[in-house]
Amino acid sequence: MSDTRLERGRRALSEIDGEAGERVVAALADIAPDFAEMLLEFPFGDIYTRPGLAVRDREIATIGALCAMGTAPAQLKVHVEAGLNVGLSREEITEILMQMAVYAGFPAALNGLFAAKEVFDARGV
Repeated sequence: MSDTRLERGRRALSEIDGEAGERVVAALADIAPDFAEMLLEFPFGDIYTRPGLAVRDREIATIGALCAMGTAPAQLKVHVEAGLNVGLSREEITEILMQMAVYAGFPAALNGLFAAKEVFDARGV
């Protein structure tokens, strides 16, 4: 019997985002539990579990995209934590965020670096 999308998503979220991801899902429980299920099924159950890219590489792309968007600081922090969880170093995450200055501008890179600093400080990295 194969895993459901939800089961794969829960397992991937736990492995990648750990407590930070679980807090996001829990925070949705009283406002949009169906959305929490969609979050588990699509990004984590369908996309993160695909072959072709290692989870570490997916986090590099995610951190860069969230930084470049400039509109998702809470999600960026969750994925900075995820990056650390899947083996990215503080230096690698910092370089990813600095790279965004070239393509997304200095304000986006600065905001990303400050978000990452909060995560680094909280985790003692």
